Amino acid sequence: MKVTVKKKSNAIPLTISTEFIKLEAALKFANAVSSGGIAKAVIQDSLVTVNGEICEMRGKKLRKGDTAALQEWVKSAPAVRGGI
Repeated sequence: MKVTVKKKSNAIPLTISTEFIKLEAALKFANAVSSGGIAKAVIQDSLVTVNGEICEMRGKKLRKGDTAALQEWVKSAPAVRGGI
């Protein structure tokens, strides 16, 4: 069974042996994100689409033929407090 995950227009077909894979796990499995925390953040920030529609559900089940895409995003550094 194949599910496709895209990052910045690079499609990566994932072969899974189960009936489905959760969206958060698919992003990690495809190396579209480096951790579950980042997966959670990009999903909650509406940066992920499933079958062309924005999806904010980490537990969304991707099944055969589904396509998930991660929009481009920029990591922001935390603000530095204090002055020089």
